[in-house]
Amino acid sequence: MGSLALLVHAVIGVLPVLAFLAALVMLDSYKLVTIRTVVAVVAAGFIAAVVCYYANGYLAGATALDFRNYSRYVAPVVEELAKALIVVALIRAHRVGFLVDAAILGFAVGTGFAIVENVYYQYLVPNATVGTWIVRGFGTAIMHGGCTAIFAMAGLALRERARGLAYVAFLPGFAMAVVLHAAYNHAWLPPMLSTLAVLVVLPPLMYAVFQRSEQATATWLGEGFDADAAMLESLTSGHFGDSPAGQYLASIRSRFQGTVVVDLLCYLRLHSELALRAKGILMMRESGFDASVDVATREKLAEMEFLSHNIGATGRLALMPLLHAGHRELWQLRMLASQTA
Repeated sequence: MGSLALLVHAVIGVLPVLAFLAALVMLDSYKLVTIRTVVAVVAAGFIAAVVCYYANGYLAGATALDFRNYSRYVAPVVEELAKALIVVALIRAHRVGFLVDAAILGFAVGTGFAIVENVYYQYLVPNATVGTWIVRGFGTAIMHGGCTAIFAMAGLALRERARGLAYVAFLPGFAMAVVLHAAYNHAWLPPMLSTLAVLVVLPPLMYAVFQRSEQATATWLGEGFDADAAMLESLTSGHFGDSPAGQYLASIRSRFQGTVVVDLLCYLRLHSELALRAKGILMMRESGFDASVDVATREKLAEMEFLSHNIGATGRLALMPLLHAGHRELWQLRMLASQTA
């Protein structure tokens, strides 16, 4: 087969999943995920694919299953687990705040995985037809991205409701991804129809998720902005001691040294200021402005890091009721910090 045909096949195998990922990034009006993060996560997907190559090779020999049954019942579990672990690490590190970024980063993991898989498939089957590559590029590759995106969205949504069962919350999404992957590998429909099914179902699903997530983002921004502004006003009004937050701090003052109590107040003020700044950046981006992190914000982030060390884990835990430090609140500070580099 000529080099031109090989190039065409490679493009068909890789371009659709990259185009789909680019479309997801462009649809995000709040620009919740940076391009640098997307590229890093795609690279993580590369690594997951390489790990699965060796894991599948070992397990195929250990189980003595033929290729058909292994690809139906074992490979989906192994491959979805490898991709899922990357998503879990991102969520646990507060890199994912909303369903939009869960969809983007989940699909990015699947994109990296699919690229490596299709490149290897071309090495194994250099004489595959254009029809085969259409199935590989528009079907199998999109399936990999879609399954991981669904896992990421389900995991994030369920984790928000979890109470001390953070990892258990990921199991329903993982089961869903494995079932969808296994169903695709069973090939109950002809390859072209399976590919068409993926293309018909996944884009509307992603669009619906983006619409719902943007509404949730707008609601969170409005409510959170008001709460952060009220906290900051209370801290600077001179009457903070009379507020519920001030009375709470007074009730725990005896547990800390005097200098630590001062640091707790400074930490609370900086947290409120930075939370307002983060929400302001998102609002400006949604309106089409190119908002960036200024020098003053970087200095406040550095000061907050210093204060965090001073008050220690006990101090941070004591402030949790006042910071409303759920995953989105922690995510917004992580977003600011990531853009100072």
